[in-house]
Amino acid sequence: MNILGIIPARGGSKGVPNKNIKLLDGRPLLAYTSEIALASKQLSKVILSSEDQRIIDVAKDLQIEVPFVRPKHLAEDNTPTLPVLLHVLDFYEAQDIHFDAVCILQVTTPFRTVAFLDQALKKFKETSIDSLVSVLEIPHEYNPHWAFIHNDDNMLKIATGDEQIISRRQELPKAFHRDGSIYITRTNILKERKSLFGDTIGYIESSKDTYVNIDTLSDWEKAEELAIQLNK
Repeated sequence: MNILGIIPARGGSKGVPNKNIKLLDGRPLLAYTSEIALASKQLSKVILSSEDQRIIDVAKDLQIEVPFVRPKHLAEDNTPTLPVLLHVLDFYEAQDIHFDAVCILQVTTPFRTVAFLDQALKKFKETSIDSLVSVLEIPHEYNPHWAFIHNDDNMLKIATGDEQIISRRQELPKAFHRDGSIYITRTNILKERKSLFGDTIGYIESSKDTYVNIDTLSDWEKAEELAIQLNK
């Protein structure tokens, strides 16, 4: 199975200015993801998609292929991920190059390992699922079976639609949230269904000990602490 690794990295970050190339423990943030992607034995090809020349230059220094400059209209603050991926696939299909699936590796979750990435890709290849995402378990106090929404009468009802609340923590089913580290999706699901997920979604659990998703300056500070610990 041919899987294309895509590292999306646009400019214009507001929470942490220039975060994709900002130095984290002496290395550009982009370096953490590019190093893992290039070392993967399960990815057929790895590219960067960006409209920002500074990011492109750093990527090339890191030996990441940059086959095109992303159009500006696909690099706005509110640009969804799907059209960015379809642009990449259209670029290659115009050259009669086809991929069975894509793997999105976001720069803002820098501490995944090669083993973790390859484990996710291997699991995806060995199944017929539409997609696979990396997740973290939701703490029991935030479990959707213990969450409420208000109805039209401004009264609370259980968010899952259950008639009765599960009273004991031990009886709660596990619940997960996407952590943004890895997304893998079949090409036909992206192109035909216009979806990142499809109907069948596999998952792989990330490590809470090394997880950070950098969006704010406080996230960056946490990442700096983790980077120092991991590089000891």
